[in-house]
Amino acid sequence: MLDAILSPEFFSSILRLTTPILFATLAATIAAKSGIINMALEGIMLFCALFGVIFSSLTGSAWLGLLLTLIAGGLIGYILAFFVLKLKTDEIIAAIAINLIAAGGTVLLMLAFSGDRGNSASIISFQTPRINIVGLGKIPFLGEVLSNHNILTYFSLISVVILHFLIYKTPLGLKIRAVGENKDAAESVGISSQKVQFIALIISGVLAAAGGFFLSGGYMTKFTTNMTAGRGYIALAASSMGGNTPIGGLLVSIIFGTAQALANAMQLSTLPSELVQMLPYLVTIVGLGFYSYRLKKKHERLSGK
Repeated sequence: MLDAILSPEFFSSILRLTTPILFATLAATIAAKSGIINMALEGIMLFCALFGVIFSSLTGSAWLGLLLTLIAGGLIGYILAFFVLKLKTDEIIAAIAINLIAAGGTVLLMLAFSGDRGNSASIISFQTPRINIVGLGKIPFLGEVLSNHNILTYFSLISVVILHFLIYKTPLGLKIRAVGENKDAAESVGISSQKVQFIALIISGVLAAAGGFFLSGGYMTKFTTNMTAGRGYIALAASSMGGNTPIGGLLVSIIFGTAQALANAMQLSTLPSELVQMLPYLVTIVGLGFYSYRLKKKHERLSGK
């Protein structure tokens, strides 16, 4: 097993497994910056994993399928914002409703569209391409780790830079942070907090949709029931542990991606499979515990206790 962990394939798998978590973490980050916890990430990712398969099948193009899926994700983000901001629904309850609808609704939609149960085996869908970076693939070990990934893996890393720039270098990012820090103060200087939070949740939905599409149109070539497997919730933990910043979220997402890669590698060992499958979720709980302890100590230090 040690040979498997030290191989370039293992490190390559870390990048692949980090991709959907990273997209969802960035989605959680932009929502958190605007003052809303988007707990609907799990449901949005699950919906969009199925939409990716359906749209790419209907259009015969992975790119059009991706585009339509991102629009669908933004639309779900808009619906969540409408219920939370316009109808004043509790944001946690609205998110739970979306997650529950996604769990049952995706099964119903898949059955209606293809007649399949369990997975979309009869739907012919398309994947976004893999990219061989010129020159990089010839570098021993490093080339095998960093090259020949799905294009969405590279786009997820680029998204970290784009989101960091958006939040910290643009007027919109300044408004999002102002609303998230103190909504009343932001409104007192003429910022429409509702409009800013609408925009943030739509962007959050688009990013979560990219993560969902990667699962069925990048990592795999079909949709399977409940294929998100809690990644939306893991992303919420990653965003919090990363200080709700894009770069912090990237670093924590890599930790969770490594835990999932380890879990996959350990399936070759004699350990019980149930114990191995627990590893990513165990890392999440331990990480949150460590983060809460640090936060508590920081508050105690600031309050002088």
